[in-house]
Amino acid sequence: MKRSEINRIINDAMQFAHDRSLPLPPFAYWGMDEWCRLGPESRELIDNMLGWDVTDFGSGDFEKIGLTVFTFRNGNFYHKTRYPKPYAEKLLFVGDGQILPYHYHWSKMEDIINRGGGKLILTLYNSTEADFADTEGGRSGKPGEFADTPVTVPIDGCPVTIPAGGRITLEPGQSITLMPGQYHMWQGVPGTGPVMLFEVSACNDDTVDNRFHIAGKRIPEIEEDENPHHLIFADYRKYLSHIPPLDFCSE
Repeated sequence: MKRSEINRIINDAMQFAHDRSLPLPPFAYWGMDEWCRLGPESRELIDNMLGWDVTDFGSGDFEKIGLTVFTFRNGNFYHKTRYPKPYAEKLLFVGDGQILPYHYHWSKMEDIINRGGGKLILTLYNSTEADFADTEGGRSGKPGEFADTPVTVPIDGCPVTIPAGGRITLEPGQSITLMPGQYHMWQGVPGTGPVMLFEVSACNDDTVDNRFHIAGKRIPEIEEDENPHHLIFADYRKYLSHIPPLDFCSE
Protein backbone atom coordinates (compact mmCIF):
# COMPACT_ATOMS: atom_id res chain seq x y z
CA MET A 1 0.00 0.00 0.00
CA LYS A 2 1.14 3.56 -0.62
CA ARG A 3 1.63 5.82 2.38
CA SER A 4 -0.53 8.45 0.67
CA GLU A 5 -3.39 5.93 0.55
CA ILE A 6 -2.97 5.08 4.24
CA ASN A 7 -2.94 8.77 5.14
CA ARG A 8 -6.17 9.32 3.21
CA ILE A 9 -7.86 6.25 4.73
CA ILE A 10 -7.09 7.34 8.30
CA ASN A 11 -8.27 10.88 7.65
CA ASP A 12 -11.51 9.51 6.17
CA ALA A 13 -11.99 7.27 9.23
CA MET A 14 -11.50 10.23 11.57
CA GLN A 15 -14.11 12.19 9.66
CA PHE A 16 -16.50 9.21 9.68
CA ALA A 17 -16.20 8.94 13.48
CA HIS A 18 -16.62 12.72 13.89
CA ASP A 19 -19.75 12.74 11.75
CA ARG A 20 -21.25 10.15 14.08
CA SER A 21 -20.28 12.08 17.24
CA LEU A 22 -17.76 9.44 18.28
CA PRO A 23 -14.75 11.10 19.93
CA LEU A 24 -11.43 9.26 19.67
CA PRO A 25 -8.65 9.47 22.27
CA PRO A 26 -5.95 12.12 21.78
CA PHE A 27 -3.36 9.64 20.48
CA ALA A 28 -5.63 8.87 17.52
CA TYR A 29 -4.83 12.34 16.17
CA TRP A 30 -1.10 12.44 16.91
CA GLY A 31 1.23 13.35 14.08
CA MET A 32 4.91 12.56 13.87
CA ASP A 33 5.89 15.41 16.23
CA GLU A 34 3.78 13.98 19.04
CA TRP A 35 4.97 10.41 18.47
CA CYS A 36 8.62 11.46 18.39
CA ARG A 37 8.33 13.23 21.77
CA LEU A 38 7.13 10.09 23.58
CA GLY A 39 9.09 8.52 26.41
CA PRO A 40 9.05 5.06 28.00
CA GLU A 41 5.88 5.90 29.96
CA SER A 42 4.02 5.41 26.66
CA ARG A 43 5.27 1.88 26.03
CA GLU A 44 1.80 0.36 26.47
CA LEU A 45 0.70 2.00 23.21
CA ILE A 46 3.59 0.33 21.41
CA ASP A 47 3.80 -3.02 23.17
CA ASN A 48 0.06 -3.69 22.88
CA MET A 49 -0.36 -2.34 19.33
CA LEU A 50 -2.81 0.41 20.23
CA GLY A 51 -3.85 2.94 17.62
CA TRP A 52 -4.43 2.75 13.88
CA ASP A 53 -4.22 -0.33 11.67
CA VAL A 54 -4.90 -0.28 7.93
CA THR A 55 -4.59 -3.31 5.64
CA ASP A 56 -5.57 -4.48 2.19
CA PHE A 57 -4.63 -8.10 3.04
CA GLY A 58 -2.19 -8.10 0.14
CA SER A 59 -5.00 -7.56 -2.38
CA GLY A 60 -3.66 -4.35 -3.87
CA ASP A 61 -7.27 -3.09 -3.92
CA PHE A 62 -8.21 -1.66 -0.51
CA GLU A 63 -11.61 -0.40 -1.63
CA LYS A 64 -12.60 -3.99 -2.52
CA ILE A 65 -10.73 -5.99 0.15
CA GLY A 66 -9.50 -4.23 3.24
CA LEU A 67 -10.12 -3.01 6.77
CA THR A 68 -9.42 0.05 8.92
CA VAL A 69 -9.05 -0.46 12.67
CA PHE A 70 -8.48 1.73 15.70
CA THR A 71 -7.48 -0.20 18.83
CA PHE A 72 -8.41 1.57 22.07
CA ARG A 73 -7.09 -1.07 24.47
CA ASN A 74 -5.52 -4.49 24.39
CA GLY A 75 -3.79 -6.91 26.72
CA ASN A 76 -0.57 -8.70 25.88
CA PHE A 77 -0.01 -12.38 25.10
CA TYR A 78 3.59 -12.32 26.29
CA HIS A 79 3.70 -9.96 29.29
CA LYS A 80 0.54 -10.69 31.26
CA THR A 81 1.96 -9.52 34.57
CA ARG A 82 2.76 -6.03 33.33
CA TYR A 83 -0.29 -5.84 31.04
CA PRO A 84 -2.97 -7.96 32.76
CA LYS A 85 -5.97 -6.86 30.67
CA PRO A 86 -7.65 -10.03 29.32
CA TYR A 87 -9.67 -8.01 26.79
CA ALA A 88 -9.41 -5.71 23.79
CA GLU A 89 -11.66 -3.03 22.30
CA LYS A 90 -11.47 -1.91 18.69
CA LEU A 91 -13.31 0.30 16.25
CA LEU A 92 -13.58 -1.21 12.76
CA PHE A 93 -14.47 0.74 9.62
CA VAL A 94 -15.91 -1.23 6.67
CA GLY A 95 -16.55 0.52 3.37
CA ASP A 96 -19.72 0.11 1.32
CA GLY A 97 -19.20 -3.28 -0.38
CA GLN A 98 -15.76 -3.79 1.20
CA ILE A 99 -14.77 -7.38 2.05
CA LEU A 100 -12.85 -8.85 4.96
CA PRO A 101 -11.47 -12.20 3.67
CA TYR A 102 -12.12 -15.59 5.31
CA HIS A 103 -10.12 -16.15 8.49
CA TYR A 104 -10.42 -17.31 12.05
CA HIS A 105 -8.45 -16.86 15.26
CA TRP A 106 -6.78 -19.61 17.25
CA SER A 107 -7.09 -17.79 20.57
CA LYS A 108 -9.42 -14.83 20.28
CA MET A 109 -13.14 -14.90 20.99
CA GLU A 110 -14.78 -11.71 19.75
CA ASP A 111 -18.05 -9.85 19.70
CA ILE A 112 -18.65 -7.81 16.53
CA ILE A 113 -21.24 -5.06 17.03
CA ASN A 114 -22.76 -3.00 14.23
CA ARG A 115 -22.72 0.48 15.75
CA GLY A 116 -24.24 2.26 12.79
CA GLY A 117 -24.14 3.11 9.12
CA GLY A 118 -24.82 0.29 6.68
CA LYS A 119 -25.55 -3.40 7.06
CA LEU A 120 -22.92 -6.12 7.44
CA ILE A 121 -23.30 -9.61 5.97
CA LEU A 122 -21.16 -12.46 7.32
CA THR A 123 -20.53 -15.88 5.75
CA LEU A 124 -19.48 -18.56 8.23
CA TYR A 125 -17.81 -21.97 8.32
CA ASN A 126 -16.28 -24.08 11.06
CA SER A 127 -12.66 -25.06 10.54
CA THR A 128 -11.76 -28.74 10.41
CA GLU A 129 -10.01 -30.27 13.41
CA ALA A 130 -6.86 -30.75 11.34
CA ASP A 131 -6.89 -27.14 10.19
CA PHE A 132 -7.36 -25.79 13.71
CA ALA A 133 -4.54 -28.02 14.98
CA ASP A 134 -2.17 -26.66 12.32
CA THR A 135 -0.63 -23.86 14.37
CA GLU A 136 1.61 -22.89 11.47
CA GLY A 137 -1.57 -21.90 9.65
CA GLY A 138 -1.13 -20.51 6.19
CA ARG A 139 2.57 -19.70 6.55
CA SER A 140 3.36 -22.47 4.07
CA GLY A 141 0.76 -21.09 1.65
CA LYS A 142 -1.51 -24.09 2.19
CA PRO A 143 -5.19 -23.05 2.05
CA GLY A 144 -7.29 -23.55 5.14
CA GLU A 145 -10.05 -26.16 5.33
CA PHE A 146 -13.77 -25.51 5.74
CA ALA A 147 -15.74 -28.10 7.68
CA ASP A 148 -19.09 -29.20 6.25
CA THR A 149 -20.84 -28.81 9.60
CA PRO A 150 -23.50 -26.42 10.90
CA VAL A 151 -22.25 -23.22 12.54
CA THR A 152 -23.80 -21.93 15.76
CA VAL A 153 -23.25 -18.33 16.80
CA PRO A 154 -25.04 -16.07 19.30
CA ILE A 155 -26.79 -13.07 17.77
CA ASP A 156 -27.42 -10.55 20.56
CA GLY A 157 -26.98 -13.45 22.98
CA CYS A 158 -29.47 -15.78 21.26
CA PRO A 159 -27.91 -18.88 19.58
CA VAL A 160 -28.55 -19.18 15.85
CA THR A 161 -27.52 -22.22 13.78
CA ILE A 162 -26.89 -21.97 10.04
CA PRO A 163 -25.50 -24.49 7.52
CA ALA A 164 -21.84 -24.40 6.50
CA GLY A 165 -21.40 -21.36 4.27
CA GLY A 166 -24.60 -19.79 5.55
CA ARG A 167 -25.00 -16.05 5.91
CA ILE A 168 -26.09 -13.73 8.68
CA THR A 169 -26.87 -10.03 8.24
CA LEU A 170 -26.20 -7.63 11.09
CA GLU A 171 -28.45 -4.60 11.07
CA PRO A 172 -27.25 -1.48 12.91
CA GLY A 173 -27.37 -2.25 16.63
CA GLN A 174 -27.02 -6.02 16.28
CA SER A 175 -24.04 -8.10 17.40
CA ILE A 176 -22.51 -11.53 16.80
CA THR A 177 -20.10 -13.62 18.90
CA LEU A 178 -17.38 -15.50 16.99
CA MET A 179 -15.43 -18.32 18.63
CA PRO A 180 -11.87 -19.48 17.91
CA GLY A 181 -11.83 -21.73 14.86
CA GLN A 182 -14.90 -20.19 13.21
CA TYR A 183 -14.07 -18.97 9.71
CA HIS A 184 -15.78 -15.68 8.94
CA MET A 185 -15.89 -13.43 5.92
CA TRP A 186 -17.85 -10.22 5.90
CA GLN A 187 -18.88 -7.53 3.51
CA GLY A 188 -20.49 -4.16 3.92
CA VAL A 189 -23.79 -4.72 2.11
CA PRO A 190 -23.44 -2.78 -1.16
CA GLY A 191 -25.66 0.26 -1.36
CA THR A 192 -26.27 0.54 2.40
CA GLY A 193 -23.26 2.75 3.12
CA PRO A 194 -20.08 2.36 5.16
CA VAL A 195 -20.34 0.45 8.44
CA MET A 196 -18.97 1.34 11.87
CA LEU A 197 -18.27 -1.77 13.95
CA PHE A 198 -17.04 -2.24 17.49
CA GLU A 199 -15.05 -5.31 18.46
CA VAL A 200 -14.95 -6.45 22.08
CA SER A 201 -12.69 -9.46 22.42
CA ALA A 202 -10.05 -11.37 24.29
CA CYS A 203 -6.66 -9.72 23.99
CA ASN A 204 -4.91 -10.65 20.77
CA ASP A 205 -1.81 -10.31 18.65
CA ASP A 206 -2.77 -9.72 15.03
CA THR A 207 0.69 -10.71 13.86
CA VAL A 208 0.22 -14.36 14.94
CA ASP A 209 -3.45 -15.11 15.72
CA ASN A 210 -5.04 -14.93 12.26
CA ARG A 211 -5.54 -18.05 10.13
CA PHE A 212 -6.60 -17.05 6.62
CA HIS A 213 -8.33 -19.49 4.33
CA ILE A 214 -6.14 -18.31 1.49
CA ALA A 215 -2.87 -16.86 2.72
CA GLY A 216 -2.68 -13.09 2.48
CA LYS A 217 -0.52 -10.41 4.04
CA ARG A 218 -2.16 -9.21 7.24
CA ILE A 219 0.44 -6.46 7.71
CA PRO A 220 0.88 -4.27 4.62
CA GLU A 221 4.12 -3.51 2.85
CA ILE A 222 4.22 0.27 2.57
CA GLU A 223 5.52 2.31 -0.33
CA GLU A 224 6.68 5.60 1.21
CA ASP A 225 5.48 7.98 -1.49
CA GLU A 226 4.90 10.71 1.11
CA ASN A 227 5.51 11.27 4.82
CA PRO A 228 3.16 9.60 7.31
CA HIS A 229 0.50 11.86 8.79
CA HIS A 230 -0.36 9.30 11.46
CA LEU A 231 1.32 6.03 12.38
CA ILE A 232 -0.21 2.56 12.15
CA PHE A 233 0.96 -0.07 14.61
CA ALA A 234 3.09 -1.72 11.93
CA ASP A 235 5.15 1.51 11.87
CA TYR A 236 6.10 1.50 15.54
CA ARG A 237 9.22 -0.60 15.20
CA LYS A 238 10.55 1.66 12.43
CA TYR A 239 9.64 5.10 13.75
CA LEU A 240 9.66 4.64 17.55
CA SER A 241 12.95 2.83 18.09
CA HIS A 242 14.09 5.84 20.17
CA ILE A 243 11.69 4.87 22.97
CA PRO A 244 13.49 2.46 25.32
CA PRO A 245 11.70 -0.80 26.05
CA LEU A 246 10.45 -1.54 29.54
CA ASP A 247 12.32 -4.15 31.55
CA PHE A 248 10.35 -7.38 31.43
CA CYS A 249 13.02 -9.47 33.10
CA SER A 250 11.17 -9.53 36.40
CA GLU A 251 8.10 -11.19 34.88
